Amino acid sequence: MSGAIVLLHGVASNRTRWSEFVATTSLCESWALLRPDLRGNGAAVYRGRLGMVEWCADLAALLDGEDHAKAIVVGHCLGANIALNFAAQFPRRTQGLVLIEPMPPEALTGKMREVRRLRPLLHVLIPIVRALNGLGLHRGQLAPLDLEVLDRETRAALARHPEGEAQLAKYASPLLDLRTTATGAYLQSLLAVTEDLPPPERIDAPVLALIAERSTFTDAGSTRAYLARLADCESVALPTKHWIPTEQPQAMREVIESWIGRRFPVR
Repeated sequence: MSGAIVLLHGVASNRTRWSEFVATTSLCESWALLRPDLRGNGAAVYRGRLGMVEWCADLAALLDGEDHAKAIVVGHCLGANIALNFAAQFPRRTQGLVLIEPMPPEALTGKMREVRRLRPLLHVLIPIVRALNGLGLHRGQLAPLDLEVLDRETRAALARHPEGEAQLAKYASPLLDLRTTATGAYLQSLLAVTEDLPPPERIDAPVLALIAERSTFTDAGSTRAYLARLADCESVALPTKHWIPTEQPQAMREVIESWIGRRFPVR
C-alpha cells in the first residue's frame, strides 16, 4: 500500500457518505481507505464535549491504531474544515488534503449564515443539553441514515425535475438531521463548522479543493479567496447546487483520483 487516505464526512452525516466512493474508486488498489464515523455521529454516538480538538485527536489516534505515520485527509463540509484543522495541528502527519465544499465562515450564505449568527445561542444551549444528557435525559434510539441510498434516491428525483428540489431539501432540514444525530452532537457540529478556520499560511500540505458552482451554503468567490491564500492549492469547480458527493459523484471521484495520481504517484 502507498499509504492511507482518511475520508471524513460532514454535519449530521456518517461513514456511509463514502460508501459509493469506496465501492467505485481505483484508489483502493494502492491506498488504505479509512472512513470513520466522527465521534458523535453514526455508530460513534457520544454525548460529551465535541469540537475540532477532539476530532483531530481522534484522527491522530486512528492513524496510530492503523500504523500510519501520515495520511491524505479527504473531508466534506465539516470534514473539510476538520481536515484543515488537522493539517494545522499535525503538519507532519498530513500528506495532503482534499477539501470538498470547505466552509470558511466568511463564505457562509443562506441557512449556514443564519447558523453563524446564532453562535451565541448555541453557546448557551449546548451546556444545557449536555447537562441533561449527564442526568440520563436523552433519546435512546436514533433513526439510521444510509447516505448511499439517499444519494441515489436524490439523483433519481433530480432526473424527474419537479421532485428534485424537495429531495435535496432533506439534506438541509434540521428536523430530519436531529432524527439521526444526538442533539448535543448536532449543536456542537454546527458550532464547529461555523468557527474560524486556521490561517491558510499554517497549511503546508498540498491541497485539492472541490467547489460547488451554485452552492446554497457558501459563496464560491469567498471560498476561493480563502483557498488562494494556501501555499499549494488546486481548485476545481463542479456544477452542483447542493452537495457534490450527491450530485456529481463520478466527477468528484475522477478529479480526486487524477490529483492523487499526479501528486502522489504509486511507486
